[in-house]
Order: sequence, then structure tokens, then C-alpha cells
Amino acid sequence: MSVDGLLVVDKPAGWTSHDVVARLRRIAGTRRVGHAGTLDPMATGVLVVGIGKATRLLGHLALTDKAYDATVRLGVTTNTDDAEGEPLATAPASGVTDADLAGALAALTGRITQVPPQVSAIKVGGKRSYAMARAGQTVELAARQVTVSLLEPRGVRRQGGVVDVDLAVECSSGTYVRAIARDLGVALGCGGHLTALRRTRVGPFGVERARTLDELAASLDVVPLADAVAGAFPRRDVDADDAGRVAHGGRLPALGIDGPVGVFGPDGTVLALVEERGGLARPLCVFVP
Repeated sequence: MSVDGLLVVDKPAGWTSHDVVARLRRIAGTRRVGHAGTLDPMATGVLVVGIGKATRLLGHLALTDKAYDATVRLGVTTNTDDAEGEPLATAPASGVTDADLAGALAALTGRITQVPPQVSAIKVGGKRSYAMARAGQTVELAARQVTVSLLEPRGVRRQGGVVDVDLAVECSSGTYVRAIARDLGVALGCGGHLTALRRTRVGPFGVERARTLDELAASLDVVPLADAVAGAFPRRDVDADDAGRVAHGGRLPALGIDGPVGVFGPDGTVLALVEERGGLARPLCVFVP
């Protein structure tokens, strides 16, 4: 029996997002498994995984906001902007005051321009940036506009020449927390890198809903497709005539709703995701045969 829905996984440290997908393909007994929003191997926490028809949602779910608990070490710069890289430079951070830290964090909050880390999955000339960087090539990555809606210190620990700062982060998709750590260190003149990262939320899916891989192996706790769509997107209910139209890829009149919208039939079945363009709601993906 096919399974269609989302899994909210609590990714363990040391696993790639692809490792998680491979394990879940074995657990679920299907190759139709994919993930939204890659997590670095060192990171833990919420990884949203789609099974069956829900894999069609993933490209749209990746456009949501995210939340993290992060730890930045000030005083040491690495070539990957995190603890998995090689140290490049050290500079005493002991002179960084709480006021200095608050000012630097405020400057990194809001709509900001961010250059992604050299070691990232962005493609440059058809090649992954991380592959080029690890081969010793310098990669020129374009700055991008991202939104950091929350960047607050939750703890500061000073030891010798380094300062460890625990941060609560809420940001738009496409934001690199490693780049925030790097830029914080640059702003404070001592360098910095990310030492710990836990994603606590992706859109409406919080860590309290997440399950470990062992828990999912024991019981595949799936968010049903209809619940996943209703939880992540605005909902539009239609009558039987419009339901038949949508099921065959037809268009509906626009209602003035921005972004993807979940369309549901009169019996509560989720039919499609649509997006309004040119006065019509056009299907992005259709779930019913």
C-alpha cells in the first residue's frame, strides 16, 4: 500500500540529508522519497521529508521560513565557516563586550545582503561550490538578499581568547547560518565560525513534531498529504464541478491569494496546489489521478 505524506525527521549529527533519505527509502519501502531544505552533516533537527505524492510539495515547502538554535565561536576563523573546517586564523575575542555583540547582531538582522559560504551546494558553471572549494579553487559567489527576522543571544561564555555565543535565529529560506557566524566574526574584528546548529522549525513543522530515524523505523509517523498541504499553504475549498476541473489540470478564477494554495474537494480530498497568475489559478501539481 502506497504512503503519501510528510515525515518530520530529527536528523542526527554526522548524517547528510541524502543519508536520511536513503534510510527512509528502506524503512518506507519506496524510492519516492525526497527532502526539503538541506541540513549540513554537523547540524541536527528538523528535516522535512516527502513520501509518494508528497514529494511534489517539496520544492514549494522549501520557500518557507526557518528557525535554528546556533552556537558561534568568536576568535577563530575556518575555511568552511564551521567547526568541520580547518582553522585559518585566530584573533583574541576577549575584548568583545556585550554591547559590541548586540550592535553586530542588530546589523545582521532584517533584510540583509549575504554572500554564501565557499563550501556550499550552490552551482557555479555546473559544478558545486563545495567541490570547487575543496579542490583548492576560489569560488566567486554572488551576494543574495535574505531576511533574518530574529537574531538574539541566549548565552555568552568567555574562555581565554574565545567567546562562545548561543543564538536563536529565525530567517528566510536560503539564509546560511554559517555565513551569519562568519559575518559576525568579521564585524567584531576577531573572526568566527559555527560550532553547533540545530534546526527547530521549518515553516509550520516544529521540532516537537519531529521523530528520530529509530522511532520512524518502529512506526512510520506520517503527516497525511491533506494535513501537510492544509498546514503549509492557504486552503481553497471548491465544489464538485471545480474539483473535476482541477483534477484534469484545469484552471480556476483567481481569488487574490499570493503564493501556492492547496485546493480541496467537497469531500476534503486534497486535489492540487495552484498559484495565481494573470487572473487565473493555475495548477503547480495535481495529486489526484
